[in-house]
Amino acid sequence: MSKLLDEWTYLHTLRDRLSVLKHNILYRYSPLGLSSQRQLTVLRDSHRGERCFIIGNGPSLRQTDLSKLRDEYTFGLNRIYLLFPELGFPTTYLVTVNWLVLEQCADEILALPTTRFFPWRFRRYIDPAKLSNTIFIQTDQSKHVFTRDARKLLWAGATVTNIAMQLAFFMGFKKVILVGVDHSFTTQGTPHQTVVSPGDDPNHFSPKYFGKGFRWQLPDLETSEIAYQLARQAFEEEGREIVDATIGGKLTVFPKVDYLELFK
Repeated sequence: MSKLLDEWTYLHTLRDRLSVLKHNILYRYSPLGLSSQRQLTVLRDSHRGERCFIIGNGPSLRQTDLSKLRDEYTFGLNRIYLLFPELGFPTTYLVTVNWLVLEQCADEILALPTTRFFPWRFRRYIDPAKLSNTIFIQTDQSKHVFTRDARKLLWAGATVTNIAMQLAFFMGFKKVILVGVDHSFTTQGTPHQTVVSPGDDPNHFSPKYFGKGFRWQLPDLETSEIAYQLARQAFEEEGREIVDATIGGKLTVFPKVDYLELFK
């Protein structure tokens, strides 16, 4: 039985690696993949020496004066756009890497007036007629590394926040500030398990975020912390920094700063 399980695991791993290789080849040489690589090249170091905010989707956003971010460079994640009408402005960039979010929300995201980043391997969820302001990136689930060149494979680290950090590094931002990265969830269960929301969402800034009937994957906070440690190390090696201005957040990887003090 043990031998059969080992062979089964090997075959599944081989299948996954072959799939990554196939997508990698298509990304490198197809017209659409080449277009994304050119757009990424333009963005490389385009914000050198500047600061940006990565906005998580935690409930703490309701205690955060986000109006102060109007004139800042910002990365929004997944369904942050539900806040855009209230804010009166969109984030500078929007990053979505989870296939369930894309499957259920791609049309809403494609209607946004902001530059979007999607995983190349999930492009089947994207309407080819709506690719304006869309950049495809390559993501991988197996390599536990912080990639400094966003034109290469990026490890998600079980959180879209980590992809945003790698993009911010690639763009040259000197200081990255986290807000709304609460790093805690009321809903418990096996990490990465797909569940269907039974009602209002208690884990994000809006009860409609993953509202009733929405399919989503349970978080893997342990793996996320591994990714965050690698991100901190990469930034510090380059004389840059990531700080955490989340109000009441549970994440302890990054130095804490007072949100309002950032604007004095």
